[in-house]
Amino acid sequence: MADCGHHLEDDFICVLSVLYSGEARVKTEVQAGPLYRVLGSPLYITCSVSGFRSENTDKHFEFRMTTPSNPNRDIQIISSKDDDFGYSNHLIRVRKNEIALKRLSPNSVRFEIKSLLKADEGEYECTAVNLEGAYDGEYSAKTVVKVIEDSLSVSSSASTPLSLNEGEALTLTCLASSSTSQHTHLSVAWYLHKDGQEDAQPIISLNRDFTLSPGQGFERRYQAGLIRLDKLGEAAYNLQMAKVEPSDQGRIYCQAQEWIQDPDGSWYIIIQKNAEEMTLTVKATDPSSPSLAVEISAQPAALQEGQELLLSCNINTQDVEKRFFSVAWLKGRVELARIGPTGVLTVAPEYSVRQKNGELRAARSGNRDYRLILKPVRTEDQGEYICRVWPQERGQDDAFIEGEAKDSTPQRVNISATGVSKLSVKMQQAGNVAEGGGLHLSCKVDGVQGQLSVTWEQKSASMASFTKIISINEEGVTEIAEEFMSRKVRVMRPTTDNFTLELDEVTLSDSGVYQCAVSERKPNGKTHNQAQTTTVTVTSIDTLMGVSLVSRKNQVTVGEKLELMCRVKGPHMPVTVTWSVQREAKTPDTILTLSPDGTISWSADQNHYQLRVESRKTEVIYYLLVIGTSHREGGNYQCNVSVLLKNVHKELKASNQLAVIVNNPVSRLDVSPIPALTRNMNTDITITCSIVTKTSESSLYSITWLHEENAGNKTIVSLDRNSIVTESQADLGQRISMRRSKGPTFELTIRQARISDKGSYTCKVGEWLQDPRGEWYLLSTVSKSTVLTITEPEEVELNCNITSGASGSSIFYGVIWHYAANNNKDFRGLQERLRLSRPTQKSFYLSIQKAQEEDSGTYWCEVDQYQLDNEAHWQLKASDSGGAIKLSVKVTGMITPLEVFCWDPNGIAILGGYFLYSYNMGGGGGGLTPAERIFLHTSIMVTLTFLCILLCR
Repeated sequence: MADCGHHLEDDFICVLSVLYSGEARVKTEVQAGPLYRVLGSPLYITCSVSGFRSENTDKHFEFRMTTPSNPNRDIQIISSKDDDFGYSNHLIRVRKNEIALKRLSPNSVRFEIKSLLKADEGEYECTAVNLEGAYDGEYSAKTVVKVIEDSLSVSSSASTPLSLNEGEALTLTCLASSSTSQHTHLSVAWYLHKDGQEDAQPIISLNRDFTLSPGQGFERRYQAGLIRLDKLGEAAYNLQMAKVEPSDQGRIYCQAQEWIQDPDGSWYIIIQKNAEEMTLTVKATDPSSPSLAVEISAQPAALQEGQELLLSCNINTQDVEKRFFSVAWLKGRVELARIGPTGVLTVAPEYSVRQKNGELRAARSGNRDYRLILKPVRTEDQGEYICRVWPQERGQDDAFIEGEAKDSTPQRVNISATGVSKLSVKMQQAGNVAEGGGLHLSCKVDGVQGQLSVTWEQKSASMASFTKIISINEEGVTEIAEEFMSRKVRVMRPTTDNFTLELDEVTLSDSGVYQCAVSERKPNGKTHNQAQTTTVTVTSIDTLMGVSLVSRKNQVTVGEKLELMCRVKGPHMPVTVTWSVQREAKTPDTILTLSPDGTISWSADQNHYQLRVESRKTEVIYYLLVIGTSHREGGNYQCNVSVLLKNVHKELKASNQLAVIVNNPVSRLDVSPIPALTRNMNTDITITCSIVTKTSESSLYSITWLHEENAGNKTIVSLDRNSIVTESQADLGQRISMRRSKGPTFELTIRQARISDKGSYTCKVGEWLQDPRGEWYLLSTVSKSTVLTITEPEEVELNCNITSGASGSSIFYGVIWHYAANNNKDFRGLQERLRLSRPTQKSFYLSIQKAQEEDSGTYWCEVDQYQLDNEAHWQLKASDSGGAIKLSVKVTGMITPLEVFCWDPNGIAILGGYFLYSYNMGGGGGGLTPAERIFLHTSIMVTLTFLCILLCR
């Protein structure tokens, strides 16, 4: 039955397809289940499809699952076609690369979970997306995954450092066990990790099928019974090394692997653990008489006629790099070749012809290692081989003195004769390669019986035949075709049966069919040829790579960090990344440019930015971190990427523009004024405006005081955030002042208030903050008002101010207040209610307490200036009168003049009269002088006059 997928609209087409197709064409397969995997370990599920018409076109796959608790609900996980295919929980893991889909070939993928969760248990379905229209076959396959607990336990008997002498015995115990309910096998291996080496090397291992295998370099001692691994009981694995050598020094540990057999019969490692390391130190014997050990190994020990035989000789002794040796290879009692202490090779006569033909080669490959190669081998080369080593001591005449010879144990080599050619060639399927990337092709050869040469060839769509790229002959000499001399092309032979072609920086013209042509020459001179081909498609970098710009949030507050991510999806290529920002309608400003070699060219202030790069399997993310944003960082950001192909930059499509908005922080500013004030006229009035809450302790404040006048606001005074006056009313400058006190509190003082000063006073406070760049910005303004009511008091105060005039100890002033009454009256009641004051040096006040309507009239002051002459007499120098002050308590009757007389500076009364008021202005204490008294006198004239004299310095 055909699987029609999950699209109901395709059901009709599906039914017709099944009716007329006969045998199903498309088949989708996954590993058979159930697959038991350990919690926290990786999961791999391979899914492949066959039967599509286009075999070499990449197929798209989708993975879903159902859980045991809800088997009827499909959960979408990942798709090779749609990046947003997965449901939320799985989509997050996909974007973190914890779940991935790896392409193995155009028709197969591998589903991967890096670390299994318990929630990953369930039935998984792999669906091949049908892009051909009609359905014909099985487009999905299912398998069950069981997630089990980790029950493997591994420990070692010794974790503390151990020191032994060369030749002493070492015994270590490894405890390994598992309590899983599934049928599993354990394998245990002991490893030695030498100082300075990247990887540890196995000493000996017990495989899951209970077979023992010695590690490379330990075969001789294992075969001699000097190294053993014994299983004792259910969980103990004993390592015994009868005679430790200096080369055994390092960190030793045991490793256990737990294996399970999947339903397809294959064995799988579900968990692997290492025990604690134990550091072993081996003290060598006396250097004056060092021991000498010689080992021989054959690779391979069983081979066919025509193949290559490698005989390796290894010397193990103290200070080997400082000593000289002669090394010989013997078959039976016949010496093949010898390398002397100075590296000179001598070959036995019966092997000299083979050396001349290149069939025998020998060389020193390291301080301890010597190699002899026979190729091609013959059936007569079968037998037992040994290495013989002679220590050589250089004498005073530089001649070498040969020491006692040391032989290795024999090494058996078996060689079988060959018949017909068994040569076969298998070539790796390449598929698609990214433009500018590297092409890597592998050609594996089996059944080799002679010497091989390989030629790599290519044929493009426009060519009728293959053209040569590069070749390697039987001696390993490579030859590059003329057309590829300027290209980075290599041919290598990593193993005896494997040849590889590497072509860097491929272009679109490199698409085509590639052929690996292998030629085998047997010892009898016969030649056999085999070839295999594969199709390579070079995909344009424009279709493979995409650039997008994202951010976790594009609205930030002043001072916050902003992180932008420029995601470059596709193959890893040398790229140049340029970040820019466009503010308002201006042209974009470049922030920085990152070159392929990691060099950063800054166009903006780098103190405000940081850059980091995260490389993932399918993309590279370039992070731009803005440290402490200000309003200047607002704008449209963009990243541009160019790929370096053959030293030429190829521009990719620019990323999307990402708008970043920088907002002010939320203002907490609030002020508290006095809502209403009622004060008397001619008094000093202070209106306060206090800040009760503020956004920051470092805030600065600007303030403007407004007075509502004729239905409009009039600015009285304005101060900026630095307390500098920016605006004020010149006519009010002498009466109105402003100060700032702790809090802060702003105080507006009105001196000698007038009726016209009444009304609404508004304090408008602006709060200023400093951004990370040091620039101040206005966060918010708050306005609050105080209603001021001015009342006329019972006490009337009249002011007389000297606006200009000299001062000093020889200057005195006489002040006369004049009053023109509105009717005739007895002035004794007024006399008792008059008060004089001098609040400042040039201000003279006349106060009428408990003002009555009879006090109405016109008041004015007259000031005389006196100066002391050389004879100590006071002389009148100047005189002036102030403006009239009309006082209306209640307008009644006619005007009756009232005149004020005074004593002159010499104490002589101008007019006699009643004593009214005495006021001491001297400040020196004691009695009052006549010039410092105030008298009241009634004239015989019709006009009544008040005389008030105040002389002062």
